[in-house]
Amino acid sequence: MTAPSATIPAGLAVADTCVDLLVVGSGTGMAAALAAHELGLSVLIVEKSSLVGGSTARSGGALWLPAGPVLQEAGADDSTTKATTYLDAVVAGSAPARRSAAFIEQVPALVEMLRRTTPLRLFWARDYADYHPEQPGGSALGRTCECHPLDTAILGAYRTRLRPGVLETGFAIPTTGADYRWMNLVTRVPRKGIPTFGKRIAQGMGGRLIGRRYAAGGQGLAAGLFAGVLRAGIPVWTDTALSHLLGDGDRVTGAVLNHGGREVTVSARRGVVLAAGGFDHSMDMRWKFQSESLGANLSLGADTNTGDGIRVAQEMGAGIALMDQAWWFPAIAPLPGKAPAVLLAERSLPGCLIVNQHGRRFTNEASDYMSFGQRLLALERSGNPVDTMWIVFDQQYRNSYVFGAELFPRMRVPQAWYDAGIAARADTLAELAARISVPGPEFAETMGRFNENAAAGKDLEFARGDSAYDRYYGDPTVRPNPNLRPLSNGPFYAVKLVLSDLGTCGGLIADDRARVLREDGTAIAGLYAIGNTAANAFGTAYPGAGATIAQGLVYGYIAARDAVG
Repeated sequence: MTAPSATIPAGLAVADTCVDLLVVGSGTGMAAALAAHELGLSVLIVEKSSLVGGSTARSGGALWLPAGPVLQEAGADDSTTKATTYLDAVVAGSAPARRSAAFIEQVPALVEMLRRTTPLRLFWARDYADYHPEQPGGSALGRTCECHPLDTAILGAYRTRLRPGVLETGFAIPTTGADYRWMNLVTRVPRKGIPTFGKRIAQGMGGRLIGRRYAAGGQGLAAGLFAGVLRAGIPVWTDTALSHLLGDGDRVTGAVLNHGGREVTVSARRGVVLAAGGFDHSMDMRWKFQSESLGANLSLGADTNTGDGIRVAQEMGAGIALMDQAWWFPAIAPLPGKAPAVLLAERSLPGCLIVNQHGRRFTNEASDYMSFGQRLLALERSGNPVDTMWIVFDQQYRNSYVFGAELFPRMRVPQAWYDAGIAARADTLAELAARISVPGPEFAETMGRFNENAAAGKDLEFARGDSAYDRYYGDPTVRPNPNLRPLSNGPFYAVKLVLSDLGTCGGLIADDRARVLREDGTAIAGLYAIGNTAANAFGTAYPGAGATIAQGLVYGYIAARDAVG
């Protein structure tokens, strides 16, 4: 079997060359390449791995697009004023206001560019609330958009070069985030869940019968961008890593790359866009800037995200910021040799709670995942670390909901989980406490208090269910609080959780034109940073589902416009 071609599409051999714009990274970097190509620039994309899509392909695929045409056409009551008010409130000065303002201003242009250059079709995921909807300008209906499932067969021979998604299973079910919500509730709200399941199974399995391969979520989004790149004839060099940048101290003029052990020099007349992801799998950087308690390589980001773009830009004098931040994501502890399993709606559903090594709750389980992780690290800094954490639930919960993306209602917890020590089962709560090694009296007190509050429908400790975001993933058939129900009848279960993430979001300091800045605030001419290579445009905040990918795409468009001059 021969190795796949390193150039996609064919036409520009991996050799010393000169282009107008060099884009490092094939995730959100593809948006920068598409925008630049449409503006008449010659563009080259280089990708460290053999697959195209980066962490974008591994994401949920949501896009937070406030006051844009997708929301307007769907009748959403949003405006730039409301979106600005909201971002001012949640960012709270942790990033320059102009970064948020430029993002909002350019959302419409980004959407229209995607419509012209890709086959992507976006829709408003109505009711997917902003992550902090109670803040001024926040929306309980949300500003999140998604892509309709896309037939990856349009990629032709390059379909196998698309990076797989995190939620891919052996089933041919292209599932959007909006679908996931109702499919997870299929036994509780069958009038919504069953038709949704049926539609996607028919689309997935039926499509295969006629040669179609539908993808949704991040893989569908990446496939659409990749299709646009192929259609435009933009070359992509895979298996090509960034070694260092070229320049005279004032301006970046290109880069030296490593391909198959040999150096290749690319001159870039208009500049270099760094879209190489964060430092997700550089544990030296993570332990230095974030926490020495982080488990090794638990990130769900692409395994090639090791901070290359950040390091080479620092060599040119670039400043860094927000390096302690990541798109934190609690996940199911990995089996030996495996990656953590995604855990999203599970934390919000009634009939469960999360406890630490002391058998105590420590946060609102239904909060957005970034806030969940920030809470864990804040507790660590205060001298009250969460060394281990378990999600505890009962048989009714197990019978009612999907768990870990692949355990459908009533399916047994796999024996491999018990054997690996990441799951426990017991007929009584006292026995369960012993099996997960938490203090029995403290655990009993926690369960008693939780059950009492859950029966009343009010979480007096952590306000679970008070936010519209909490309720989005709750069970609407449970009253009075869709996020709370007492755990009364065994058997009871516990599954071990770890702190994972969707990628780091600290990095190079960039301005509202995506230009990389030095420590003194001056711009390095010809150098741009977008996505997780740049410090989060929203500071320490995650405004809503898809804010990470959306800012990468929007700032890719902004970088291309600035490079044109």
